[in-house]
Amino acid sequence: MARAPYPPSDTDGLVARVSEGDNAQPLSITEISNLLKRTVEDRFGHVRLRGELSGVKRAASGHMYCALKDDGAVIDGVMWRGNAGRLAFVPEDGLEVIATGKLTTYPGRSKYQIVIDSLEIAGEGALLALLEKTRQRLEAEGLFSASRKRRLPYLPRTIGVVTSPTGSVIRDILHRLADRFPSHVVVWPVLVQGQGAAEQVAGAIRGFSGLEPGGPVARPDVVIVARGGGSIEDLWSFNEEVVVRAIAECTIPVISAVGHETDTTLADYAADQRAPTPTAAAEMAVPVRADLVATLADFANRQRRAVHRPVELGRERLEARVRRMPRAEALLQPQAQRLDDLSERLRRGLTDRARQGREELVGVSSRLSPRLLTGALSQRRERLERVRLTPALVQRPIDASREKLAALVRLASQLHPEKPLERGYAIVRDAQGKALTAKAQAAAEAALTLQFRDGELGVTVGDTVPPPKTPRKPRPAAPPPRQDDLFG
Repeated sequence: MARAPYPPSDTDGLVARVSEGDNAQPLSITEISNLLKRTVEDRFGHVRLRGELSGVKRAASGHMYCALKDDGAVIDGVMWRGNAGRLAFVPEDGLEVIATGKLTTYPGRSKYQIVIDSLEIAGEGALLALLEKTRQRLEAEGLFSASRKRRLPYLPRTIGVVTSPTGSVIRDILHRLADRFPSHVVVWPVLVQGQGAAEQVAGAIRGFSGLEPGGPVARPDVVIVARGGGSIEDLWSFNEEVVVRAIAECTIPVISAVGHETDTTLADYAADQRAPTPTAAAEMAVPVRADLVATLADFANRQRRAVHRPVELGRERLEARVRRMPRAEALLQPQAQRLDDLSERLRRGLTDRARQGREELVGVSSRLSPRLLTGALSQRRERLERVRLTPALVQRPIDASREKLAALVRLASQLHPEKPLERGYAIVRDAQGKALTAKAQAAAEAALTLQFRDGELGVTVGDTVPPPKTPRKPRPAAPPPRQDDLFG
């Protein structure tokens, strides 16, 4: 459709004008964006794309954002929380995948993107394959061996930091060091991304290692190699072999703090200590000054308590023993109580015994009368008068006692050990004068003494002849016992 030329005016070219009959009205940005969105979604409602993941990140909402790329192009992608939660693997940068979904646009940035419904692994990314090969080769050389790791100094005087001087990393490190333990920090500024970054990082590490102690620039006690988070391409400088070898050859302990906690580079394997974040690297480098001050104060208090503790323990033991010792009134209280109890019992006993004696006396006195006493006296007198005293009653017990005494005298004379000598017997004695009663005892002696009625005879032991047997005289019968006097 031909348009009529605008009439000439002073404002020609400054103010938009619509000619008569022109139906091509200008569109707003939102309108054209929505038209493009509908066109793309209608034309590419369902697609399958093959590419390499890059810049994968999970938002706090659970959605996953990434980019799919190949050698010639890049397309942004988003996977909503529901589908992302059903993934059978963890998406990582450099992983070659096949994404299924639909194309759409994002008007807020005038970009087109794919809304991913499903994600499948298509193969290992070339970048990660290169990284893995480099890691295996350097590990075979022993650059990642645990025996090469060194302990970090407990309290470094100087800390060297290899990072970008304009990023937030150095500010985080300095702020954290100031909070924990203010230290002298030497920053070696380098590029951390892009062309030449790896060479600058390696040169900074070698430069710190080559510093002489006591020189114009203080030699660090520990070196922190730090960078913020990013994609695998952003962190690739710290996977370069030149950086890894510089860290392995450094004569100063190195802390690697590249990326976030989930990012891992070859520099982390070669470093003496890996920190998940640059802030964590500052925490590893120095202790907390307040904790050290508190520890020293605690040691001083413990030393003071250790000095005073024996005195306090002695005082406590003495007080405890004093508390356990009974008081004098407590010791005498049971005995005093027992004395009171016995006194009361004695008083009651005397009272009861006096009452009982009084009652018995009353009972007995009621039975006593002059007539009873006179009758008892008369009975005793009559019994005395009936008893007749004669000499025979007195003489009979005396005779019986005399006969018992005579019998004992006869028995004693018969039982005397020398009495048998009068009947022809002899007593055989040894050299010590001990009487022998057995043949074996006599045969064991060299000399014996025979005691007869009229003297002793010494003999020697020789052949023995059995003496003739003589009949023993029967003992005279003992007189029959006499009956004792009934009045004896």
